[in-house]
Amino acid sequence: MKRLKIMIAATALFAVTAQAQTLEELARQVEQAAREEGQINAQREAEFQRDRNNQQALLNQARQELANQEARSDRLKTEYDENERQLAELETVLTERMGNLGELFGIVRQAAGDLQSSLDDSMVSAQFPGRGDFLSEIAQRKELPNVGELRRIWSAMVTEIAQSGKVVKFNAPVEMANGEQQDQEVVRVGVFNAVSDGAFLDWDPAKSREHLIELARQPSGRVQAMASDLQAAAPGEMTDMAVDFSRGQILRAVVQSKSPIERVQEDGGPVGYVIIGVGLLGLLLCAWKAFALYATGAKISRQLKTETPAKTNPLGRVMAIHADSPEADIETLELKLDEAILRETAPMESGLSFIKVLYVVAPLLGLLGTVVGMIATFQMITLFGTGDPRMMAGGISTALVTTVLGLVVAIPLTLLHSFLAGKAKSLIQVLEEQAAGIIARIAERKG
Repeated sequence: MKRLKIMIAATALFAVTAQAQTLEELARQVEQAAREEGQINAQREAEFQRDRNNQQALLNQARQELANQEARSDRLKTEYDENERQLAELETVLTERMGNLGELFGIVRQAAGDLQSSLDDSMVSAQFPGRGDFLSEIAQRKELPNVGELRRIWSAMVTEIAQSGKVVKFNAPVEMANGEQQDQEVVRVGVFNAVSDGAFLDWDPAKSREHLIELARQPSGRVQAMASDLQAAAPGEMTDMAVDFSRGQILRAVVQSKSPIERVQEDGGPVGYVIIGVGLLGLLLCAWKAFALYATGAKISRQLKTETPAKTNPLGRVMAIHADSPEADIETLELKLDEAILRETAPMESGLSFIKVLYVVAPLLGLLGTVVGMIATFQMITLFGTGDPRMMAGGISTALVTTVLGLVVAIPLTLLHSFLAGKAKSLIQVLEEQAAGIIARIAERKG
């Protein structure tokens, strides 16, 4: 602004000089311009002094405000120290006057936390969701609970005790085995079991605190029938029911445990499949041999009822030896009969020796599986140590499963072999008896 005024004055002086026609006019105009410039300078000086005075006033005002704030800070600090001292005295008085109330407060907080865990784990929460939410606030609060809150804790305890002895029906969301969630009618047996549509349900807070979960694998059919009967029973009607007093632990173990087929498939390994193949082969061979022996026995029985020999059965072929050589002497006939009996004995005993081999090999294969499983177990011990038994469970399970399979195959094959061998021996004995009878009759005639 000041530079602009100087430029305006210089411009005006130049304009006056340009307009002057004579020296007098020029002198007069220069004097007038000098007076105007003096007025401008005076005005500028006055503005400078006024601004200086204003700045000094602002500085004085700021210093006064600073002094006021420092005084206020000292006053507040004094009040803060005094309040801290009074607060410490009041806290000391409060601690002294609380006495047993402080211990009671600790017990209440602990009881609230324990009760909340119990309610969350209880199957009753499926019927009354969110009933223990207020307990978490009490367990974490630093103030003493009031009488109403203490009554709520007591009421929650009594309600849980009362519900644990009831068998009730209610509707609740259930997560099915396929992952879908549906609202179904649920029957709760105290805090132990819950069933719906004949299926057992599980309450697992670790998975969900909002709905029941249908077990992926159910107990036996007889137990499931009890569940269906319980759900269909009228109020007040008595019915049998299997109760899991472990609150779901046994049912969860049922889900995790393997069926015999699964154990063979997962733990038997290649050796297990070989043992099963040996067992099936042995059973098929035993069935074929039993059919052949019983068919032969039926033909021999029919031959015993007639004197006419038929060459379609072993006994008929033995009897035909005498019919074909009626004039042969006793020694020759006896040798021919012995030869015929030996010829008929081989087909009857064929296959029995192979069955015997199978029932001897089956336990040896089981022993092989045991050795393979123990080798796998020792490898796990070498790699990971003995800290986690589950690392060794696979090898031990393989050893036991293959041993069981070997015994399961060997025992029936041993019994069947003994039975079939006895049947074949009895048929051969019939042939020998008939041959001896033929010799005796001829010897009696000739004697």
